[in-house]
Amino acid sequence: MSMRVVCLTVLTLLPCAFVEGQTADTAISAQQEASAALQKVVSFYRISVGYQGAYLWKYASDLTQQEGEEVATRTSGWTQPPGTPAVGEAYLTAWRLCEQQVCLDAAVQTAHALVNSQLKSGGWSSGFDLASAGRRKYAYRVDSEVDSENFRRNNQTTFDDNKSQSALTLLMHVDEALLFSDAKIHEAVQYAISHMLAAQYPNGAWPQQYSEAPVAADYPILAATYPETWPRTYLRARYTAYYTLNDNNMSDIVDMLFEAERIYQRDDCRKAAMRTGEFFLLAQMPDPQPGWAQQYNSQMEPVWARKFEPASITGGESQAVMKTLIKISQFTGQKKFLDPIPRAVAYYRKSLLSDGQLARFYELKTNTPLYFTKGYQLTYSDKDVPTHYGFKVKSGLDSIERQYQKIEQQYQNFIATDTSKLKPVIKATTPVKLTKDILTDAQNAIADLDSRGAWVSPAKMQHSDGEIDVIGMQTFIRNLVKLARLAGATNDSG
Repeated sequence: MSMRVVCLTVLTLLPCAFVEGQTADTAISAQQEASAALQKVVSFYRISVGYQGAYLWKYASDLTQQEGEEVATRTSGWTQPPGTPAVGEAYLTAWRLCEQQVCLDAAVQTAHALVNSQLKSGGWSSGFDLASAGRRKYAYRVDSEVDSENFRRNNQTTFDDNKSQSALTLLMHVDEALLFSDAKIHEAVQYAISHMLAAQYPNGAWPQQYSEAPVAADYPILAATYPETWPRTYLRARYTAYYTLNDNNMSDIVDMLFEAERIYQRDDCRKAAMRTGEFFLLAQMPDPQPGWAQQYNSQMEPVWARKFEPASITGGESQAVMKTLIKISQFTGQKKFLDPIPRAVAYYRKSLLSDGQLARFYELKTNTPLYFTKGYQLTYSDKDVPTHYGFKVKSGLDSIERQYQKIEQQYQNFIATDTSKLKPVIKATTPVKLTKDILTDAQNAIADLDSRGAWVSPAKMQHSDGEIDVIGMQTFIRNLVKLARLAGATNDSG
């Protein structure tokens, strides 16, 4: 097993740091203040906000209400960022920056919350509950079977919105930080990887959700094609088993797999990432729309998912596909993964809207932008769209084309030598130099703390009619890192 800890190099705290206009004593005092604030913050959020390492998205300031994507119990956690895995990554980042043990302890506790909520299918549900009554609703791997007719046990691993991907990635990072010494965390990682790899379809694709491995014969390896006809109204079909690019699910899976390869030197994860790239090649639609759909059925035809996600070509997720193909090409040294990009970029450039954006959906074959009314009627007009979903997306085509041209040139440079030189070098974390911006950011974060050590700001929660004082985990993640940067900063000569 690899003992590499490349990205987790611990920073050394040099207390003589200073910035222009500050004496060394003043800088030391500022760092001590940041260190004390960080200790207070971590203690409050671990004890009063989280539950045994589990975190949701928002909490009422008085801690009487809490929610993830939906209202949740006090003993619940949420996997989608900024929930439990994202909070754990923030603790881990803070530890890397300032070497305070309390941050690593908090990250480990968060990892154990994910160990205790891991499903028998290998991954995680959208939400989870760690209380005894709540646990009975889920088929947790660490629990014995529960004999009760009153509860339906959820065993659906979900990749939607980077849920299981972010959960497993945090466990891998904590495992690495602990030098693989925590048997429960390490075992959970290996269990998750093996079960997730088994859930990959024969063509390299992944479902949005799964509870068991697919039957290979039910999923022939085919190239994408247009259906002869497609329904203009929502059919309420179950879409979780479709080959799902929606919300960049497969791109997040590829990132997770390459991290598993890096940390554990697992060639099977590398091969699974490559097979995902091969699916992207198959899934590129033929002319006249050489892009990608949000989801495909087993016959590789674009299909509906939710009531506002029609069978169509997407201008959103397709950009993530192209970026991921470039990444796979870099990590594997195989040029074939670049082949779809020139045609796709040219097609999407011709599909730009008048404001320079791309439509989220383009009608099959006609390439007419598709939208929905607030009543969820399919339309060609963008005058009455719902506000909860992005029906137009920013174009990143210039950036994608630059990335493509850069790696294409690298292939030409290394074609006669070693394509392994294409793979990005993952560098160790370098010490943060103390600057005025780091000092100011941390001092502002400290000034915003209440007496408990919480960041509170006005926001709406699902149980409230209007804005109330809320403890938001996104704010916590952002500000904790600001404190850690100052607490662990080095001087200019450090």
